[in-house]
Amino acid sequence: MLTELRIRNLAVIDELVVRLGPGLTVLTGETGAGKSIIVGALSLLLGERASTEAVRAGADRASVEGIFDLSGRVGLLAALDERGVEVEDGLLVLKREVAVEGRNRAWINGGQATAGLVGEVGRLLVDLHGQHEHQTLLSRGEQREILDAFGGHAELAGEVRALHAEHAALAERRRELDRREAEVRERADLLRFQCGEIEEAAPRADEEEEIEAEARRLSHSEELLELSARLGQVLEDPEGEGVAVRLGALRRDVERLAELDRDQAELTELFDTAYYALEELGSRLASYGEGVEHDPARLDALRRRQDLLFRLKRKYGPTLEEVIAHGERTRAELDGLDRSAFEREALDAELARVREALAAASGRLTAVRREAGEGLAGEVEEILPDLGMPDGRFETALIPREETGASGAEEVEFRVSLNRGFAPRPLRRVASGGELSRVMLALKTILARLDAVPTLVFDEVDAGIGGEVARRVGGTMRRVASEHQVFAISHLPQIASQAHGHCRVRKAERDGVAATEIRWLEGEERVRELARMLGGDAEREVSLEHAREMLAGGD
Repeated sequence: MLTELRIRNLAVIDELVVRLGPGLTVLTGETGAGKSIIVGALSLLLGERASTEAVRAGADRASVEGIFDLSGRVGLLAALDERGVEVEDGLLVLKREVAVEGRNRAWINGGQATAGLVGEVGRLLVDLHGQHEHQTLLSRGEQREILDAFGGHAELAGEVRALHAEHAALAERRRELDRREAEVRERADLLRFQCGEIEEAAPRADEEEEIEAEARRLSHSEELLELSARLGQVLEDPEGEGVAVRLGALRRDVERLAELDRDQAELTELFDTAYYALEELGSRLASYGEGVEHDPARLDALRRRQDLLFRLKRKYGPTLEEVIAHGERTRAELDGLDRSAFEREALDAELARVREALAAASGRLTAVRREAGEGLAGEVEEILPDLGMPDGRFETALIPREETGASGAEEVEFRVSLNRGFAPRPLRRVASGGELSRVMLALKTILARLDAVPTLVFDEVDAGIGGEVARRVGGTMRRVASEHQVFAISHLPQIASQAHGHCRVRKAERDGVAATEIRWLEGEERVRELARMLGGDAEREVSLEHAREMLAGGD
């Protein structure tokens, strides 16, 4: 609930603190004392556009701050958490500031926020009736949720919402499939050419190095044959002039040297190592020479392969890896085109199933909404006469949609007629602020147990009524206050006498400048205020006694 409202430099208010408690609180005062300014301050917390003209003369900025106690309000705390708003120790502070020059600012719990977010949070906490732009019950969406809550079929509405979301997701997949298929079909010839060209070439990621090495050997085959032959001849000349043959003849000398000087025994091992290495070298050169081919046709084929790979890289990627990847992508697109018919058939079957389930669930929802609408209308019409509208008619209209939406197959619209002979019109088109507030009061009386907004503010609820009707309106507001915190601005003593708390606003003068003050009334002060509101002499005993009787009746 709203525990404190702080207003600084707004219109004729220099500084004002309004502390509120649970139950029904009534604000009274002479016309022009500043009651509407307090309502306007609340409007700022609910997102109303800030005007620099509202800043008190001589001040550079105005501010409005609301402190809310949300202890035990699990649903509200969860809704705030979804919006990233943290609540510490159950307290939440909203603040708006209007500057004469410069941008306006807003805060939540001391942290800067957008005015839009402050307004969104404020509307979760306060429902203001009497100013059209802040009456949440005027929106069809809110009326639909009220009807579903009243009828107890929020779960069915949730089922419709889930089925609609599933159908929308499937339909989007179907559209995406069609888009992809259309795109692929437009490019099919190009894709087939590219895929065929790459698959026919069948490139391998590592083949360029292999081709380059083989081409180098073939292009130098004559020189390689000459070099291997000359080296082989030097190593193993069959006439005894080869290095290996001559080295073998020296073995006896090495063995004799090691025999005479045993300190040089390792020379024999070194000699054998060199001899066998030369012998192995000669053998390899001989084998190598036999394997070297002079094959111009093969070299020409390799050059053509290199040219082909070069063209592929220029078209599809700077590397063969990217060429291969491009080929795989084009093949996947073409394969997808072939599979799309099967995928389309499966999606269409799933869409038909979900569409049928959605139609069945939304049909059930329409039926229960129609029944609940009749029940709600009956209960509202029972209350309207007590609120000064004896000819009032209320109905819940279900307006069919062209297509079933997330909230069902119809829009929900509350309609009301307050005068005999006139057809009910949408609730949002009721002209009189007082009448509209009383219709809202009737709804709140019925829906108090369902409404999650903790604080209700009624302005103009007493417009055009008096006497017994005013007393009944006050009693109705007091009953609603058993479920909500209710704050009402009123000119009628019949309503003020029903309040749990009573405060009076009056215009005073400070340093020669008009200022608004607020005072909580208890005991005889409250009696005298009621006597003043009754229109008699507030000091005459008969007026005071009448006021005491009203207070006794209110209690």
